[in-house]
This record gives sequence, structure tokens and C-alpha cells, in this order.
Amino acid sequence: MAESRTGGGAAVDAEAPAAARKRTILAIACLGQFMVILDVSVVTVALPAMRADLHFSATGLQWVINAYTLIFAGFLLLGGRAADLYGRRRIFIAGLSLFTLASLACGLAPGPETLVVARAVQGLGAAMLAPATLTILTTTFTEPRERARALGIWSAALATGGATGALLGGILTDTLSWRWIFLINVPFGIACIVGARAVLSETRGTGPSRSLDVAGALTITSSLTVFVYGLVRTDSVGWASPQTIAAMVIAAVLLGAFLVIETRVAEAPLVPLGILRAPALAGANLAMLCVGGSMFAMWYFVSLYLQGVLGESPLMAGLAFLPAAIAVIIGAQVAARMVPRFGPRRLLLVSPLLIAAGLLWMSRVSATVSYAADILGPITLAALGLGLCFPPSTYAATAGVAPKDAGLASGLINATRQVGGAIGLAVLATIAVHETAQSLASHAPSVNPVATALVAGYQREFLVGGLVAVAASLSALIIPAIPRMRSESPAPVTPEA
Repeated sequence: MAESRTGGGAAVDAEAPAAARKRTILAIACLGQFMVILDVSVVTVALPAMRADLHFSATGLQWVINAYTLIFAGFLLLGGRAADLYGRRRIFIAGLSLFTLASLACGLAPGPETLVVARAVQGLGAAMLAPATLTILTTTFTEPRERARALGIWSAALATGGATGALLGGILTDTLSWRWIFLINVPFGIACIVGARAVLSETRGTGPSRSLDVAGALTITSSLTVFVYGLVRTDSVGWASPQTIAAMVIAAVLLGAFLVIETRVAEAPLVPLGILRAPALAGANLAMLCVGGSMFAMWYFVSLYLQGVLGESPLMAGLAFLPAAIAVIIGAQVAARMVPRFGPRRLLLVSPLLIAAGLLWMSRVSATVSYAADILGPITLAALGLGLCFPPSTYAATAGVAPKDAGLASGLINATRQVGGAIGLAVLATIAVHETAQSLASHAPSVNPVATALVAGYQREFLVGGLVAVAASLSALIIPAIPRMRSESPAPVTPEA
């Protein structure tokens, strides 16, 4: 009996360092993902301060967000493939290093051009880092339920980064300076790099090709950038102007070139179009494209409403997002526990409808009521729906994908969400600006005509955003029904199954 107990104790002792190492890897992956997603939204509350300090034009200010988002989205697929081919540890550390250096450059930027370029470089580092975090987790946590828990925590880090960006941005802008929303990344990035070098093991995909489709990444990113640029410019030059038409034609030509490269030229296509025949992958990506299109703009316009209409300071505007941040975290954790039982399809049918309900409720905002009456309830409901979307979309997108395509699948689901956000912001901002201009031109009597006109634009944006969220729910119908996931059948949960 004594020998048996000794052997059991030795086994427990041997397992303890492995468990501690896994927890450290999980913490590093979640911190990296948190930083990447945080920097999509952290600038929102700080935009007025940036404009005053660096003398941005109204059009140029939008590129503080779009330079990061478009480069991030356009190169995510390349980053995922590079991680599979050249090593997840290597690409994770390289991306994190580039992201950290670019954050320092953003914080020290002397002018608007420097800040926009640094944000683009930061987006490139994020595109290398983000897909590596997910594939590192899926190769570290191999037991299905253990992996499901890890992905739930990772999803919460992703959701929390997006939800708390405005909160942290408001606190740092009001108490220190807008520059600190970037500078704060530096010490955390350095700590994460040191930890990654110490505990991460190198893993690679099993695909035979060693080539990267750089031409594909450049053409699709350029197409998206030109398209969004054309949309943003319509508020000053109009939809029928030669500039707008030229931008749309160039974007279409670049998109066509991308499709030709993927189908006929690339040795290892960035997006093998055949992978999109998988219903779960296609449905999850289409749903998250619409979710990004509806929710990304919501954070932006709620921040403008709080500061521009209700007159809140950056700090108070940031604090106003705290209930939404909590709702996202709760939603992500609840969904992570519900997916193994109900499957991703059911959750992705219901959760976007909560987003739609919140946005349609928010479309009733006014210039004369308070945050508690107009914003608190609907933003919390929409944020809860957003949190509920993250785990099922990740699980559905990676279900049944071969190990060699794990980076591609994770990059694709992240890219579609960011592409949806960039396009959604450009489209909905254009709609809001047009509605505001029409309201001002109508000379309708009001106590505060400018605030009333702004609110009219926000109302229209929230209404259209709610309809886009309904489209996300309908997209989930493409995903096959998986009524229950058992521990012996992990295929719906993991990329390697």
C-alpha cells in the first residue's frame, strides 16, 4: 500500500509542473489576444483629444481606427498561414515584438501622419499575433473539455478587450494623456515576450507547401482599404463623384485580382476557396461579418453620443461602458459552457437577435434624456449578445478543419469580424452623417438643433445596425445542427478534430 501511495504522489508531483506550464501558456495567449483586440476599440474615447493635439482633419481622424483595422483584417490570413508554416512560437513572438514597438511609436507620434503609419504597423503585428494565440492553445490543450475551457477563457479575453477599450481609453485620456492608451502596451508586451520565450514550445502545421501568398494578402488588403476610403469620402464628395466611382472601380479590380491569384496563380492560396464549402465555416464567418458590421460602429457612435450630445468627459464616457464590458464577459463565459451541450448553431441563431434588440432599442435615443434612460439598458443587452457570439463562432469556424489549416481557420474568423467592423463603420458613419446633414437642412425647430441633428444620425445608424444583426442570425442557419457534443466526439469544438 505504501509503495502504491508513493507512486501516486510522484505522478501528482510530475503533473503539477505541466499544469502550471499550461496555465502560463493560457495566460500569455490571452494577454496577447487581449492587447490586440483592445487596440481596436481603445482609441474611440480618445479621438477628440487626438484631433485637438495633432490637428487631425475630420476625414483623417477616422484613419486612426481604419489604418489598424484594415491592415489587421487584411493580413490575418497571412499571419495564420505563416504561424502554421514557420512556427507558432516564432510568429507569436515576432508579431508581439512588432506590435509593442509600433505601440511605442504611436504613443510618441509627433503628427497625424506618423500616428496613422504607426497604427498600420501595429495592425500588421496584431495580424501575426492573433491567429497564433488560438493555434497555440489548440496544440497545448488536447483533451476536449480542457480545450473547451481554455477556449472559453480565450474568448472572454477577446470579448473583454473589445468591450473595455472605451473604458480604459477614457480613464487614461482623462487622468494622463491619450498617448498612454498606446504606451501602456509596452511593459505588458515586454513581459509577454519574456514569458513566451520561456514556456512556449515550437509547433508547426503539417502542410507540404512552404510558400506564402503575399500577393493575395496585398491585393485583398488594398481592395478593402480603397473601398473603405471611397465610402468615407462620400460625405464630402458625394456618391456620384468621379473620386467615389474611381475608388469603387479600383477596389473591384483589386478584388478580382485577388480571386485570380487564389484560384490560378498562388502555389499555396491565402484562402483556398474550397474550404468555404464547409457549411459550419461559411456560416460562422458570414454571421461574424454581420456581427462586426453592427457592433463595431455601436461603440464608436455611443462614445460620440456620450461626449458630443450628453457632454460627458472621456473618463465618464469610459466608465459608462463598464456595464457593457461586464455583460460581454458574462455572455462569453455562459456561451462557452452552453456550446458543448447545444452546439454553435443554436447560440448563433439567438445571440445576434439580442444585439439587434439592443440596437433597435437604442435607435430611440434623444438629445434631452440621460445615459441611464437612453443607453444603459440597450447597450448592456447588445453587449450580452456579443459575448454570447464569440465562443460558438470560434467553435463552428474550426469544426472539422484539418490541423494544417488551423491557422487559416482562426485567421479567417478573426478577419471577417474585423472586415465587417471596418466596412460597417464606414457605411453606418456615412448614413449617420447624411441623416445629420438632412436634419440640419430641414431647420426643424428645436432647443439645440446641432445636438438634435446629431442624434437623428445616430438613430438611423442604430436602426440599420440592428437590421445587420438580424442578418447575422439568419446567416447561422447555414451552420449544421449539432444538438449535443460528447467528450468522445470533440470534432465540433477543435481545429484538429
